[in-house]
Amino acid sequence: MSAQGVEPVVEPRQLPPSMVERMSLILETFTSPSVRLTLEEVARATHLPRSTTHRILDQLVRLHWLTHTSFGYALGQRALELGGGDKAYGDLRAEAAPVLHELQVRTGMVAHLAVLEDAEIYYLDKMGGRFAASVPSRVGGRAPAHSTALGKAMLAWLTPEEVDLRLEAGLNRFTGRTIGDLPTLHHELHRIRGRNGLAFERGESFPDISCVAVAVRGPEGPLGAISLVGDKDAPVERLAPLLLKAGRAVSVALFPGLETQRPRVARRTIARPAEGAWSTETMSRLVASSDGGDWI
Repeated sequence: MSAQGVEPVVEPRQLPPSMVERMSLILETFTSPSVRLTLEEVARATHLPRSTTHRILDQLVRLHWLTHTSFGYALGQRALELGGGDKAYGDLRAEAAPVLHELQVRTGMVAHLAVLEDAEIYYLDKMGGRFAASVPSRVGGRAPAHSTALGKAMLAWLTPEEVDLRLEAGLNRFTGRTIGDLPTLHHELHRIRGRNGLAFERGESFPDISCVAVAVRGPEGPLGAISLVGDKDAPVERLAPLLLKAGRAVSVALFPGLETQRPRVARRTIARPAEGAWSTETMSRLVASSDGGDWI
């Protein structure tokens, strides 16, 4: 109450008059590629009505300026490419670079770093020796997520609903071993989670290529993935413990708190592993006794 006993008049906040201004206001709340915001957080930051915010967010997602996952909204493919493409992943590339180099030197195989964008993987780095020329991948290139170990390693940590949404256009087959339907893919993703996140590919994208990959995970899900690639007969299963350690090292370098806590994932993202699911130590013992066959 004022001194005269009359309530002061509060002028209603003027909303930006044009749709372009409102869209710009929303996009400006995403200050970096790592920022993830809920609908309520965006509405509160912009002072736009919730219904208006939701409508504009949906439009920005459809146009690929934003992405929407179980963890909230984030900058999408078009926004990242406009800002410099792979430069948006500078922290991830910087922390992964020495790890990829060590993997390549120790194994002699081709090491990759990639991120997940919609239904594809986007290659950020590739390191390798003479064999690298025979691996059909390139920095800045893309490949279908469902047919690559890198893609499956990241898809495994998304909710089933998000996997379905990303792959709603269908799963193309590239070889006789490519997974071509969603039920089979979901079964494979379940197996990957039961292997502590290890994904394998043998002839699914190209007949003469085999690969093992693991996701680099943050508090809210997969940030990217690293892999080692060899020819079709390469015993990539033997590299499982080494790759698990490397993926964990990059995750902890980006988020030191992960050393003492498990990354948070969406409800129903991970089925509870079977009793006695393989630890790194168990996998090491299995690898030591394996003859290099497809034992997983």
